Amino acid sequence: MSGPPPPDWTNVQAPSIVDLDRMAQAAFAALPEEFRRLCEGVLIKVEDFPDDATLDELKCESEFGLLGLFRGRGRAQSGATPPTGQFPNMVWLYRRPILDFWAEHEETLGAIVSHVLVHEIGHHFGLSDDDMQMIEQTAG
Repeated sequence: MSGPPPPDWTNVQAPSIVDLDRMAQAAFAALPEEFRRLCEGVLIKVEDFPDDATLDELKCESEFGLLGLFRGRGRAQSGATPPTGQFPNMVWLYRRPILDFWAEHEETLGAIVSHVLVHEIGHHFGLSDDDMQMIEQTAG
């Protein structure tokens, strides 16, 4: 066989929550400016798994069934002035389900993180799958 030697995974650990957060922040920064403007003020949070209330609310059969989630109000649902007491828009990325998905597919971890981030924000703002694919390609 020719080509570069395979990577040495002997001493590599799975990315931590902090590692995945850094990847998500970098993926967000790489998105087109117009898309990032839609998301002004959105917070990105990384947790190992969704909490039980979220799993119950979304009727997930497994804690591994949800890679990410948008919580908040999209532009279509927001008025000119946010209601008092409204929480900021947040995107949750779930580390363990993302890592599990990564292990089962032939995509890079960075591509998966970017995809989940774009789709969670994009679906909430009413973007089509084609729109989101174009955003991902522009960022990639």
